[in-house]
Amino acid sequence: MSKRVVTFGEIMLRLSTPGYQRFAQATSFDVNYGGGEANVAVSLANYGLDSRFITRLPNNDIGRACRMDLDKYGVDTGHIQYGGERIGIYFLETGAVARASKVVYDRAHSSFSSVQPGSFNWDEIFDGADWFHWTGITPAVSQEAADVCLEAIKAANDRGVTVSCDLNYRKNLWKYGKKAGEVMPELVAGCDVVLGNEEDAEMVLGIKPEGVDVTGGHVEAEAYRSVSQQIMKQYQRVKKVITTLRGSVSANHNSWSGVLYDGKNLYTAPTYQITHIVDRVGGGDSFMGGLIYGLLTYDNDEKALQFGTAASCLKHTIPGDFNQVTVEEVEKLMGGDASGRVSR
Repeated sequence: MSKRVVTFGEIMLRLSTPGYQRFAQATSFDVNYGGGEANVAVSLANYGLDSRFITRLPNNDIGRACRMDLDKYGVDTGHIQYGGERIGIYFLETGAVARASKVVYDRAHSSFSSVQPGSFNWDEIFDGADWFHWTGITPAVSQEAADVCLEAIKAANDRGVTVSCDLNYRKNLWKYGKKAGEVMPELVAGCDVVLGNEEDAEMVLGIKPEGVDVTGGHVEAEAYRSVSQQIMKQYQRVKKVITTLRGSVSANHNSWSGVLYDGKNLYTAPTYQITHIVDRVGGGDSFMGGLIYGLLTYDNDEKALQFGTAASCLKHTIPGDFNQVTVEEVEKLMGGDASGRVSR
């Protein structure tokens, strides 16, 4: 039987300038949908898992179009709620060479932001579930979203469902009167797997590397070990801490890798040179989707880390938020075939 993964969060309408145009140049926008937890759900559906996405959408043509977009990728949308007045929007201007990409959010008062505790039947949602995933973006949207996220985490814990979190600190989203450090610790306490870099750990959990200087631009492996050990000490439930490693040579050229700490071993994935980035948005989500698949499939932390890293490397070649790759394509890259030769 296929493993079932549940994700919960906001999905938005994405409006991107064509090619590398700036906002001021654009006379049209390319339309996609995307959001952290939805991106993970699509990745897992592509890998053949039973992937269920939970959110709240407006009951209008745009909300229904969004749900249809998820349906076509095989995501289970049967528990999505309708309500509120609008879908959140974000505008994307894709950078090039020395010019960075730019995002403008228009997500205030979205349908998801007014989601209400007690409105989801978590008994039904977690029926047969093996894994639950959320990100730090969700509790940043509103107090109501944070409350429902905590409700879901507790329900998953009660049922023995593995819980993962991408800390994903976004300072511009915490606008409803509370700081991340006031809300996130209670939610992270219910997690088994945590993804986040040293900045996320400091801003969200108040944890800094011990005995390591991270201000010089190059972070040593011991910094990740220190942060991971502190997270595990502070949050007894956490069994694995993962960090993605991105080096930005330019907007079009990044290096990409990751590390995983399991309480004893610190594993490091191979480093990929992504020299011609098509779209880096959703890169971290594609990593998380690959990692979850790997941890559920391989029973080998190092191989799971390698799968997540390779999957995310491939995502950088695909327009849109969603990582539309197969297990075979990821494993081919893991095996060292990065030739890009035509498959006939």
